[in-house]
Amino acid sequence: MPHLRAKNCSAVAVTVKFKLDENLPVSSASILTSADQNVDIVTDEGLTGAPDHDVVAAATAAGRILISLDRGLGDIRAYPPGSHAGIVVLRLTDQSATAATKPVSDLATPHES
Repeated sequence: MPHLRAKNCSAVAVTVKFKLDENLPVSSASILTSADQNVDIVTDEGLTGAPDHDVVAAATAAGRILISLDRGLGDIRAYPPGSHAGIVVLRLTDQSATAATKPVSDLATPHES
């Protein structure tokens, strides 16, 4: 079946609520904020070093999508879909601040469907 698209339809800006895990650089928050996204940072909330389930619970309570480099957060047995607002695990070989910038920027950029 062909994909149907309305003529003269412009993209609608949507603000997404994110929570950045402590393993992402602070510059990631700036990238998302400059794209008009709503961002909280785990370290600003006193959750530094907190167990993963506490971080996920805080993100869920706030209705935020958690972004992390922690691969354990991708375990759907521990964090099944529907039990949280969303978890994005960036699987980067190079986990430096510079390397994390591109995927975070990609999340902030609207994409046409």
